[in-house]
Amino acid sequence: MTATVPPRIPPGGFRELGPINWVIAKLGARGIRAPRFSLFNVLGQHPLLFWTWLPYSGYLLYAGKLSRQDAEVVILRVGQLRDCEYELQQHRRLARSRGVGPELQAKIFEGPDAEGLTERQRALIAATDEFVLNRSVSSETWVRLARQLNRKQLIEFCTLAGQYDALAATIATLRIPLDFPD
Repeated sequence: MTATVPPRIPPGGFRELGPINWVIAKLGARGIRAPRFSLFNVLGQHPLLFWTWLPYSGYLLYAGKLSRQDAEVVILRVGQLRDCEYELQQHRRLARSRGVGPELQAKIFEGPDAEGLTERQRALIAATDEFVLNRSVSSETWVRLARQLNRKQLIEFCTLAGQYDALAATIATLRIPLDFPD
């Protein structure tokens, strides 16, 4: 989101978030090393939704059955497909800490046919493309993905791609401002 487009729901402070969500947002900001975590400062204004979304999202990001690298491949591809600079800004940084450096990120953005990707990465990127753009995955791509992932990982792939696709739409619709100036 550019600075010229105002947020539809501005990031809240203590008054809008309440004490618990304000603390969660502050801890989140510290975790990403930013003055504020705009996503939390907006979603936190709907406490019950925020409290149910946060553990689900946290599980997919930190404790799921997919490796952290696999998760970042999917998330970065969703962010790129949905042109969601907020997701990309957050996850370019996080991905680097999970072993997905700038060179691999460039290949993810290039697509499943990029030189130097592993078969697993190709399958994840191709399946993400179809999931996001077609709202499903073809039989051929599913077989390719199923050669790389077990049953729990296949289920999680769908929920991860769906979660970040929905999050990209929410971020775009609410015009959540970026957390970092770059």
